Amino acid sequence: MEKYYLTTAIDYVNGAPHIGHAYEKILTDIISRHYTQRCDDVYFLTGTDEHGIKIQKTAAEKGITPKELCDENSQKFKDAWKALDIDYTKFIRTTDEYHEKIVQHIFDKLLKQGDIYKHSYEGLYCTGCECFLNPKDLTEDGLCPDHLKKPEVVKEENYFFKLSKYKDELIKYIKEHPDFIVPSFRANEVLNQLEDIQDISVSRAKSNVKWGIDVLGDNEQSIYVWIDALSNYITALGYDTENPSEGFKKYWPCEVHVIGKDILKFHSIYWPAFLLALKLPLPKHIFAHGWITIDESKMSKSLGNVISPTSVLESFNLEHPDAFRYYMATSAPCGRDGNYSDDDFKEKVNAHLANSMGNLLNRTLSMLVKYFDGEVKEEFKGENPLAKKALGTVQIVKNHFDNFEIAEAGLEITSLVDSANKYVQDTAPWTLAKEGKMIECGKVLTNVLDVMCIIALLIYPYCPNIAKSMASQLSFDLKTKLDDLTADNLKCGKLISKEEIKPVFLRLDSELADKSVKKQ
Repeated sequence: MEKYYLTTAIDYVNGAPHIGHAYEKILTDIISRHYTQRCDDVYFLTGTDEHGIKIQKTAAEKGITPKELCDENSQKFKDAWKALDIDYTKFIRTTDEYHEKIVQHIFDKLLKQGDIYKHSYEGLYCTGCECFLNPKDLTEDGLCPDHLKKPEVVKEENYFFKLSKYKDELIKYIKEHPDFIVPSFRANEVLNQLEDIQDISVSRAKSNVKWGIDVLGDNEQSIYVWIDALSNYITALGYDTENPSEGFKKYWPCEVHVIGKDILKFHSIYWPAFLLALKLPLPKHIFAHGWITIDESKMSKSLGNVISPTSVLESFNLEHPDAFRYYMATSAPCGRDGNYSDDDFKEKVNAHLANSMGNLLNRTLSMLVKYFDGEVKEEFKGENPLAKKALGTVQIVKNHFDNFEIAEAGLEITSLVDSANKYVQDTAPWTLAKEGKMIECGKVLTNVLDVMCIIALLIYPYCPNIAKSMASQLSFDLKTKLDDLTADNLKCGKLISKEEIKPVFLRLDSELADKSVKKQ
């Protein structure tokens, strides 16, 4: 694997980031970190979508310019991703000058080659979706099914893209590439939508939408959100209609677009059609994740259950975001909806990260110090009954990631931790030491710690800080590639002293973890 290019959806900056935004970024960051363990060149793109009527209206209500609103809210997303250790390569804003210029060139190219034409149109427009809706798409009450608001009737002369021209080619491509849309059950939804697809508006009259990218040669039209927003995936790499950059040639097509299921239509129909019109390769995969509910209820401003991702870190006094990252990433099977609740968060991360994984490392190292002064001796090395399962888990985890099954991979790692805990209970090294069987005791401890090196590497994409703490105590190099792991990862010699043993994750209800308790 020479390179791995992955993207998130770019977030609309009409408001602040919430837990749903965080879910997508965490998933993508975990995928990115995993592939750094298999590939030397990973490029991770995220950013913000900053044009459109909602930005224009919100800015007017606040008495500031649209650009001032975009600057303010885009920074909130950057701050949130920093707090969550989202390690992206590039953050694009659709107000970036280079992006706006290339979007104009893309639009102009499609116009000149006849894929875009001007047409008078009257339709039902949902401001929340930033798109026109067909009457059949509405609820029985005539509302947008996603925003539960009545769309407005809009009559304009706009530019339209000949989406219908690419209908048959798209249907053929999706059917011939069953892994193009992940999970596969979403493909049928897309194929059904393609059956009655129509040409789409790709501009808005400036009399209605002033905050947008100008159409070259037409001062009365703004380029509509989808050509603008979706093109970020190639403009960020330096695509240009005349002279694409070396970066674009190197990284495109992307391995995966990670998006929410609500914008699958735009990514699996509109975007591929634009690319076909530009004679560019299609992305290899489009991974549509599900939604995150809060206490089994859909997030809603009116219900007051919209949660900021950083508020979870603050409320639990978390010094780093690993517990939240792990919980979110394992909250739902591939493509399905997940749920967040404070009680479940606390219970799950305590069980998996503190009680199972953290405690296993802590007590094994403590026994190594107690019985052998923290030294791994040559005679402790040998056949490791745990290693076969551990190396098998590495392959299973890789297979899960290849299918974007992030939760499933995480739970497989947890299963390996459980097996290691069972091995310790079954072999009872404390009993072996009591009976004077010191070589056997040392072998058991070394076997567990060798496997803990593998666990540290596997858990790193989910919990980078915990993994670093584990690796430090094991004197293990976290830059090791997954394919270079063996049954023998632990170095012989003095490994650790009593003072160097630290808990890698404190239980959320422990006095040490709860700073508020300590202050009382």
